[in-house]
Amino acid sequence: MVILAVDYGDVRTGLAVCDALELLASPVAVLREPDANVLAQKIAEVAKARGAQKIVVGLPRNMDGSEGFRADACRSFGALLQEASALPVDFQDERLTTVSAHRALNETNTRGKKRKAVVDAVSAVLILEDYLRRAKNGVRP
Repeated sequence: MVILAVDYGDVRTGLAVCDALELLASPVAVLREPDANVLAQKIAEVAKARGAQKIVVGLPRNMDGSEGFRADACRSFGALLQEASALPVDFQDERLTTVSAHRALNETNTRGKKRKAVVDAVSAVLILEDYLRRAKNGVRP
């Protein structure tokens, strides 16, 4: 099944998609749209164009596993996405994905404006990879 992952942010939102066999997650885009309703519509269009059958939204949890105000915002955005796309929306714990994305970009020596332009898409890839790994192991996020 093709799954679209979303790393939702106030300024930039990263997108990634996996192949139909759920083996490979690849970055798609970083969208800059402050209006959540417009952003949900844009993501729904990307999902349709990519043939996505599900959307996974990164859920920022605190290090102790609890959810704060940012997780509430992501859950609300997930509801907008579900309405805009008519696709099921799932959530995946995204703790430390941005840190891991920065590490990966350090390894490729990606700096400055280039880094800002791709870090959210790389984070979306990591969210999707974690989601796929958990699903293969029979663990629901």
